[in-house]
Amino acid sequence: PTPVSPSGVSVPPSQVVSRFNRLRQDQRGLASKAAELELELNEHSLVIETLREVDPTRKCFRMVGGVLVERTVKEVLPALESNKEQISKLIEALAQQLQAKGRELNEFRERHNIRLVGEEEPKGPPRDGPEGSKGGSAGVLVS
Repeated sequence: PTPVSPSGVSVPPSQVVSRFNRLRQDQRGLASKAAELELELNEHSLVIETLREVDPTRKCFRMVGGVLVERTVKEVLPALESNKEQISKLIEALAQQLQAKGRELNEFRERHNIRLVGEEEPKGPPRDGPEGSKGGSAGVLVS
């Protein structure tokens, strides 16, 4: 039997697989961006800690739009702290999006009875109907 969409229209297994893979790719993209921002946050923290111990009138250089500009520590430090705050907020937002995408992916898997390769079929009561008596599955197998 062909999986059925929430609207009651039958959906070919190839479309289910492609939608599932798209959801997984979106989730990976969010996780990758969050990890990248975590690294950037750590770099900002390290530079901020270093600059706090330095004379505020000391020269320092900062990359702005691909151009290296000369500033003083007292000018650069507040900008770095502001950037660090913005990055933290962005990481929190990405974490929420990642959780929402995970829930959406799990709901999609359950709705279309998707199993990954190597994953056992869920344990439960025997299925009713002709499929259950033959031990067949109406689900989609995704590698």
